[in-house]
Amino acid sequence: MTTDFSLWWEGLSALQKVYWLIAIPFSIFFILQTILSLFGGDSGESHGDADISVDSDTGIDFQFLSIKNLVAFFTLFGWVGILTSSGGMAIGWSVLLAVIAGLLMMVLMASLMYFMGKLTESGTLDLKRSVNKTGTVYLPIPPKRNGMGKVQITLQGFQTLDAVTDEENEIPTGSLVEVTGTLEGEILVVKLK
Repeated sequence: MTTDFSLWWEGLSALQKVYWLIAIPFSIFFILQTILSLFGGDSGESHGDADISVDSDTGIDFQFLSIKNLVAFFTLFGWVGILTSSGGMAIGWSVLLAVIAGLLMMVLMASLMYFMGKLTESGTLDLKRSVNKTGTVYLPIPPKRNGMGKVQITLQGFQTLDAVTDEENEIPTGSLVEVTGTLEGEILVVKLK
């Protein structure tokens, strides 16, 4: 078997040997990288201040040059080079097609990571979306904005929020109300429904 491998290896051109020496190790790295990604081994976890990270996080930027993208480039470069040179293609065309295939793979990987990063939600409660929604009074709401009560409403999940009213009378617990506006500090302005 060793003799068969030696004969095969000696029969390759210098360019084909280079392609094989690139394709095999980078394919192994690519497979390991994929397996680790599936099991969370590449989380890139940071142990800094989480609040600062969350407040300034705008998702993943378009990262053309990264370790993952370079591994993908060399993996595809090697295999396309092997295929084109084994098919008898001229050296220049073989290298050109291998480079183009590798660059396309890098663009594909960077685009995939970019768009996956845009799928995240900010998690910030947007009170403007509560206007015209109906809720239920949880704690009585004093009349004419003389104090705050609480309203339970479905807004980005089930929420219990502070509320005031311009109504003449107190709005009792259990009443249905409609949100007419918002005030600073996450306070809803409601009226009886």
